[in-house]
Amino acid sequence: MVPPAPTSASRPSAAFALSVGRLFPDLFPEEVHKRINNVAEVAPVLLTEFDSEQAREVLAHTEILLTGWGCPRLSETVLLNAPRLKAVIHAAGTVKHHITPAVFERGILVSSAADANAQPVAEYTVAMLVLGLKRAFRYANEYAAGQPKHAHELGDPVGLTGTTVGVIGASRIGRIVIRMLQAYDVRVLVHDPYVSAAEITALGAEPCDLDILCASSHAVSVHAPELPETRHMVNEERLALMRDGTLLVNTARGSLVDTAALARHCATGRLDAVLDVTEPEPLPAGHPLLGLPNVIVTPHLAGSRGRELRLLGAFAAAELERYAAGLPLRGLVAQADLHRIA
Repeated sequence: MVPPAPTSASRPSAAFALSVGRLFPDLFPEEVHKRINNVAEVAPVLLTEFDSEQAREVLAHTEILLTGWGCPRLSETVLLNAPRLKAVIHAAGTVKHHITPAVFERGILVSSAADANAQPVAEYTVAMLVLGLKRAFRYANEYAAGQPKHAHELGDPVGLTGTTVGVIGASRIGRIVIRMLQAYDVRVLVHDPYVSAAEITALGAEPCDLDILCASSHAVSVHAPELPETRHMVNEERLALMRDGTLLVNTARGSLVDTAALARHCATGRLDAVLDVTEPEPLPAGHPLLGLPNVIVTPHLAGSRGRELRLLGAFAAAELERYAAGLPLRGLVAQADLHRIA
């Protein structure tokens, strides 16, 4: 979809809306902020809510909202105070928390920087596949316990080379993971009911039934969206299908994996796990998964952090430049896809 022409001969009016103001300098460093100011008249206030008199005054003149984490929901009531709003450009991943059906009903364009956020998650995933299949975490814990493993054992089943990796979900992140794995000597199986077998084959992978994927893979990496039908898709039965020594990596959503069942399989040493997301999140202190030598749990850090945040701001700035030039937006989100994206 091509954006409409700006409402006047002047630069389009824009405003920032996000609650995590402390991250603003990382998301929009000086060079990125300059790009935004070069193409738009930006309101001098950061909107963290839409209910105050000041917020309503800003919204009344805003054509483009540049949003981020914690942006308030754009309800019908809020939109009534934003009659000139034509586009919402989100400098983060999911838009589910602030975009409502009313936004699409009004024909407002919605763009997400999910593509930019996908790269760090995919890099984290592949790094964890390499380290996890090397049994680096298990051996590091044994080393700390005074049992360093110096010698290589004959036929020791470690390493990514020569393995089969199962990818659940050919999402943005899943596709980057598949592409990155092409640099390794691995077979990649993919399960995604929304993607055709031909498209999966074109990605360089093999389409696969989920149960067969679980039973056939040395490592399983989860990249599916959080939906009612995906809750606990990696359940007791599918964990039991996995061969001894299988590594499970979850960077999607904690609800996709049955936490209690996974803890039981990992406690026996039969399965290893790398979890950047959990259910609940965070796990309570003393949870069994937190003390196992073959499990590493990280605090939802696979997505953009620190220096990586500028990737999101730069994506949003580029989208604003495209909008101002009347060009199609790269991160356009369609209403029909909203229910099945992360």
